[in-house]
Parts: sequence; structure tokens; C-alpha cells
Amino acid sequence: MSATAARSIRIAVIGVGYLGRFHAQKYAQLADVELVAVVDADQATAARVGAELNIEAATDYADVLKRVDAVSIAVPTPLHHQIGCAALRGGVHVLMEKPIATTVEQARELVALAAEHHCVLQVGHLERFNPAILAAVDRLGTPRFVESHRLAPFKQRGTDVSVVLDLMIHDIDLIQELVGKPIASIDAVGATIFSGEIDIVNARLHFEGGCVANTTASRISLKQERKIRIFQDDAYLSIDMQQKVLTVIRKKDSAPVESPAQVAIEEESFEQGDALLAEIQAFVAAIRNGSPPLVSGEDGLRALETAMKITALVNQAGR
Repeated sequence: MSATAARSIRIAVIGVGYLGRFHAQKYAQLADVELVAVVDADQATAARVGAELNIEAATDYADVLKRVDAVSIAVPTPLHHQIGCAALRGGVHVLMEKPIATTVEQARELVALAAEHHCVLQVGHLERFNPAILAAVDRLGTPRFVESHRLAPFKQRGTDVSVVLDLMIHDIDLIQELVGKPIASIDAVGATIFSGEIDIVNARLHFEGGCVANTTASRISLKQERKIRIFQDDAYLSIDMQQKVLTVIRKKDSAPVESPAQVAIEEESFEQGDALLAEIQAFVAAIRNGSPPLVSGEDGLRALETAMKITALVNQAGR
């Protein structure tokens, strides 16, 4: 039995702004985890979250890395590589918020370091823990066409990266995981509207085997929407990731041609649940059991590679 399997896992959260604060709250709930410290470059932010959870607040992540088994890294994306490399080189397991890094080269280095130092590297693609998505996987056949929409009103938070890395990467990860085939080619268009980065994008992914996925992401919409639709030989699956509703529509083989009810509609609603808590519990379990994480560093790298290709196509079209 490993040392971490026999005792509480010592964890710190690096970056406790909007999202990192939630990470810290979840760890504080777990009986088999010792939340050692919260870290933030902004001393006031670190102090506020530390006081809320009655734990140490720090501004120097290098010192804290010497005292923990694992970290959640929820700093701005441009800092993922620097802090992630420091943690992994020290043998510290990492839950990295998405996207895994800002460049494919950085992501590859993180994946390689995790393998070299036998560390868990999990990436925070939260929709993998959505109960409607998990239920859809059990009903999945061979996807022929996939359509996704991820729309959100404009907010300043997250605009340090394009909408591809901010929002679309969730659906890129889901679609690639659900289709399960390599991408053969990509078409993409987009535009910069409110920020200095791309704010709206549509991409068409052509997979080996014939499946096509059409995905749209916007952070300049008047409404919020997170939906994915999957068409396969025997059914049409509609997943509302925001409302946690799965709708499966199938043809009734026994229905007469003239029947108005030629399709059977099955709709299932799920409790809102706590996907972030499930993600963190999965991370802790992977450390304790020595098992691969549900969303691995390789998965994060794969999604980033596709996201960067989409970004390059949009930028090329813009020029």
C-alpha cells in the first residue's frame, strides 16, 4: 500500500479566484483529503479564501509545492505550463483547469513530465462529469452527425484566451471522446467582436469513418445554451447539458406507416448534482488507487491540438 493510500492526501489549490475558490471548497468537504493551503498571487484574494476555510493562505506556490501531494491549478491559462511543470517535476499530482496549456508544445511537455514522474495529470473538462452526458454514453451507437451549441453572454472573465479555448474546447473534448475516431479535416470560421480575441466560432470536424460534427461557440449571445445533438443509425440523442436533460428519439419499427406516432420519445431529467465535486473526487481516487484519470493529460492535449487548428483556420480566414 502506498503512503498516500494509507493517509489523507495533502492538497493545495493554486489560484483561488472565481473557479479556484470552488475547488478549495470541495476539497474542504472531503474526509480523506487535507487541504493544506490556498495560494494566489493576490494576497487579499488568498487571505479571503483562507479565512473562509480556516486554512493557510499563501502567495508563493513554490514553497507550498514542497508540502503537498497534489494541487488543483486554477490560475489564468498562460500560467498553466509554468506552475504545472514545477509541480510535476516535484512529483506532485496535478488537476489542471482547462485548457491544459496555451500551446501544444507546452501541453506535450506537461504530459511527458507526468509520465516521467509517475504523477496523475487530470484536466478539468467538467462536462465529462455531467450526468446527462454519462447517461448518453450508455445509449451511444455509432455517431453519424453531431451538432453542438455553447452560447453565453459576454463577460470579461475568460477573455485572456479565445472563445475556442474558453468555451468550445469543452465540446471539442466531448465530441472527440464520443465519436472515438481521428479527425480527418477541419473547416472553421469566426470573428472578433468585443474582446481582443476570437469571440464567436463555428467549426466543422470531419472524422475518419464518415462522421461529421458541427460545433458553434459564442460568448456574445443574449442567452446561455449548452446543447449537443447526436444522430446515429437507430436514434437521435439530444442532450441539454445546462438543464441536465437527455432526450432519445427512436423509430417505432412496429408502427404503421400512416401512424402519427412513428417515433418513441424517451426523456430523462437528472438532478443538477455537483460536477466539480465529482471531478475532484475522481482526481483524488486516481491518486489513491493509481488508476488513470477519467480525463487524462493526453485527452487535454488532444482537445488543445484540435482547438489550436480551429484557431489557426479562423485567424487565417481573417487575414
